[in-house]
Amino acid sequence: MHDTAEVVVIGGGVVGCAVAYNLAKLGLTDVVVVEKGYLACGATGRCGGGIRQQWSTPHNTRMAMASVRLFEGLEDELGYPTEYTQGGYLILAYTEDEVVQSRQNVAMQQGLGLDVHFLSPAQARDVVPCLSIDGVLAATYCHTDGKANPFLVTQGYARAAQRLGVEVNRRTAVTDIEVANGSVQAVVTDQGRIATRWVVNAAGGHAAAVAALAGLDIPVVPYRHEILVTEPIEPLFDPLIISFYYGTYIVQAPHGSILMGQGDPDEPPSTDVRAGLPFARSISAKMMRLLPCLKDVKVVRQWAGLYAMTPDAQPLLGPIDELAGYVQAVGFSGHGFMVAPITGQLIAEHIVRGVTSLPTEGLGMGRFAAGALAHREASVV
Repeated sequence: MHDTAEVVVIGGGVVGCAVAYNLAKLGLTDVVVVEKGYLACGATGRCGGGIRQQWSTPHNTRMAMASVRLFEGLEDELGYPTEYTQGGYLILAYTEDEVVQSRQNVAMQQGLGLDVHFLSPAQARDVVPCLSIDGVLAATYCHTDGKANPFLVTQGYARAAQRLGVEVNRRTAVTDIEVANGSVQAVVTDQGRIATRWVVNAAGGHAAAVAALAGLDIPVVPYRHEILVTEPIEPLFDPLIISFYYGTYIVQAPHGSILMGQGDPDEPPSTDVRAGLPFARSISAKMMRLLPCLKDVKVVRQWAGLYAMTPDAQPLLGPIDELAGYVQAVGFSGHGFMVAPITGQLIAEHIVRGVTSLPTEGLGMGRFAAGALAHREASVV
């Protein structure tokens, strides 16, 4: 492992690897990635792989739309498979409040140029014929939403970054971030010390703990979310289905398995990624309500991952006033994979050029200073 680097990226998930690749793409190749486990071992490798542009805030919508444009050419750019497909997202509304929010979302999204539509329950069933529309009042649908394989995307970024000269260190835990005179000086790991000018915090559910090593307090809190996967079955539907009312999402993987996930709103914050039986019972009941055709499908296994939540469910991106050389790409509130391509680009642009191709000012720490959130992302599942 090098003992000096221009940039040290902490976290070998999709965001950290995307940052490293984009830095090298812009010509800054003196970059070291440190990951305490294996690549994509955290939230990246435990997510459902969905890529959604349907959000309630302009920041999240713009970032997601920009990421989709990048995902569309990512296999060719990285020279690595991603299993990216655009099967759409179908979002179901079960209450009048959800209907109102859905109409507002669609109006905002269409204003930003997204091809998204407000649907009746019958139209929703046209999109997913096996869907139960009992209780469904409306839906929204965007055909350019989709999904990809998080492990392949992460590996693609990492390998492309390494071809350009980036060093990627697995099984390397960060133990300290040295700071002096208001600036980052070095990252200390259990494999050695790396003197550096820049450190990028891309540590997912452990972001607050990493920030604390540098003496920073950031409002990023980890919560457990769980997923189960079924045996492979014949293709039933292309879109990823979401219900905020039930707090769940459903997606069919390319090989036929059904993935379905949710969090427990009553569960306290933690970094616990053990899966539990109460989740399996709860999610199975919801699956029967939404897709009764799955009643005889066997569950193969289940697992858990972390949502790194911020108070407004929008990410924390960019520098922080208190510490020069520290940059963060954290707090994606369960949706980091979806916006990783544009996040990697924006963080790299900030470090190399000092300006970004999309505005990120509203995604910094300053938005929490007044104690009142201007915009909270409502479309979180």
